[in-house]
Amino acid sequence: MSRFIRIIGFLLPFAAFALLAPATARAQLAIEIVGGAGTTLPIAIVPFENESTWPLGITGIVGADLTRSGLFRLVDYAGILPRPVRADDVKSGDWRARGADAVVVGSMRTLGDGRVEVKFSLVDTGRQAELASMTYTVAPAQFRATAHRIADVIYEKLTGDVGVFSTRIAYIAKQGTRFQLHVAEADGYNPQTVVTSNEPLLSPAWAPDGTRIAYVSLENKKPVVYIQSLATGQRQVLANFRGSNSAPAWSPDGRRLAVTLTKDGGSQIFLINADGTGAQRILTSQGIDTEANFAPDGKSLLFTSDRGGTPQIYRLNLASNAVERLTFDGSYNVSARATPDGKGFVFVRRDGGRFNVAIQDYATRQVQVLTSGALDESPSVSPNSRLVLYAAEQGGRGILAAVSSDGRVKQRLSAPATDVREPAWGPLQR
Repeated sequence: MSRFIRIIGFLLPFAAFALLAPATARAQLAIEIVGGAGTTLPIAIVPFENESTWPLGITGIVGADLTRSGLFRLVDYAGILPRPVRADDVKSGDWRARGADAVVVGSMRTLGDGRVEVKFSLVDTGRQAELASMTYTVAPAQFRATAHRIADVIYEKLTGDVGVFSTRIAYIAKQGTRFQLHVAEADGYNPQTVVTSNEPLLSPAWAPDGTRIAYVSLENKKPVVYIQSLATGQRQVLANFRGSNSAPAWSPDGRRLAVTLTKDGGSQIFLINADGTGAQRILTSQGIDTEANFAPDGKSLLFTSDRGGTPQIYRLNLASNAVERLTFDGSYNVSARATPDGKGFVFVRRDGGRFNVAIQDYATRQVQVLTSGALDESPSVSPNSRLVLYAAEQGGRGILAAVSSDGRVKQRLSAPATDVREPAWGPLQR
């Protein structure tokens, strides 16, 4: 029960806080692939024409993105001369002989205004067909973003799923006595510091449009919920009622948030407008209700409650106020997060003395445990529902890890000398 109380935000002690303008963070996450899918799609990514003109190219990032997904295997392009630049240059027989089912080719050309024209094509060697062809005009500073977009296109064309390489992640990093809220690219690069504090920061939650983050700060000797603009750094107080204010979760339309407040005596869930007005209690029980999370359609809320005697996952229908218990296996199931496809939810379950991330399907009620660490928590689902980002422990400090929704693809994300926790996967870039 002490762990359950920690999760809902009853944390001591509290002290001073400093708000910083966004700045580059020192500790960049490094990704290590520790498990892959049973089958992978072999793909060749040929360095783009003129790519060597720039220190940071495109194709290396595209290849890293696709490899990290666990669904692709890179095929060596060495020895094929001349290197193809356009789809018409690809001789499918040569690439099939190397085992490549798909080939990516392209070019980079400097324009007069300092920008660069980036062209690429994706070719299916089996059907000898061009699957995608796009042109981007970008500044060199946008090469990484362009590479992620190209990887998204390739991923979608070859798997039928939306790619999430262009998304961002947020997480809390602790170094010494300092806490920082970081935002980084999905592959851990270019971390930016949003907030720095000498006291704990908790529960980052992305607005649906990706422009703001809600989080909990303990700067005022108690948990207070803030919303901060990523573009300007400006922040506002969302919830600073008597007692504890914690666990913010955005509605899909971005107009409201669910928060856990103790202003009425016990931990209960409220809905509150994004400007901090109109706080309304939506649940009544004698137990602890916390950790709300909206369904993708906004019609229901998942939440954690011990109203039945032990912490379990429940669902509230916002139209009828009907409450349904969803988890029954085990005496400790918390931190539910709905999958964006609406088919189920991930959560943390305790099995013996271990805490692991699991996924449950609504239709079948079937539960699959996805992780095997001793202390896995704070799950967050990718926008395409294919990966789950979560906090884990390695060598006595916190790291981030990711696992596919079928449990087959596994990654570890760590930063030197930094304790990393509380991940939150951002929305698709529009």
